[in-house]
Amino acid sequence: MRQGFPRATRGMVVGLLGGSFDPAHEGHVHITREALRRFGLDRVWWLVTPGNPLKPRQPAPMADRLARARALMQHPRVVITDLEAHLGTRTTAATLKALRARYPRVRFVWLMGADNLVQFHRWDRWEDIMHMVPVGVLARPGWGVRGRLGRAARVYATDRVTEGAAGDLGRRAAPAWVLADVPLNDLSSSAIRARGEWHSGG
Repeated sequence: MRQGFPRATRGMVVGLLGGSFDPAHEGHVHITREALRRFGLDRVWWLVTPGNPLKPRQPAPMADRLARARALMQHPRVVITDLEAHLGTRTTAATLKALRARYPRVRFVWLMGADNLVQFHRWDRWEDIMHMVPVGVLARPGWGVRGRLGRAARVYATDRVTEGAAGDLGRRAAPAWVLADVPLNDLSSSAIRARGEWHSGG
């Protein structure tokens, strides 16, 4: 593995799960295992971000978040990375562009919860993201219906892939997305912080 960059072979389908992971928890683990099983992924890379442009609060130190994530998510097909720090990118669109340039023979799938789908249209260059890679959405408790009613879901309604056909999501041409309804652990990072179980950077 090159410094900071996971190894990936030609034709591999890699799911990308981005977030501050402040802190990582069992909900992240569950979403990752479901994505591996449902979307035909060879690997999942967690992209532990330096910071979220949409969030004013700064996360805990990167080293602490990486250490917790690696201790929690131990799976032979999952890699915990700080890729955005090495790429120097701060938005998903910029990260995807950089990764596709660095790994031209790898197929990427962007992974996110249905809560993110609801406000996806607020993301920088969100339509570019939809046209760069397929998107796998996993519905967290209470968010499936809201996700389907969101602007992004409505704009790209004709590009939605059925759950039954989601096994080859990574090999489909973008735009293509699927909303998978799964019984998820509704644990959240914010709830963990509120209980005082994790120190914050700001």
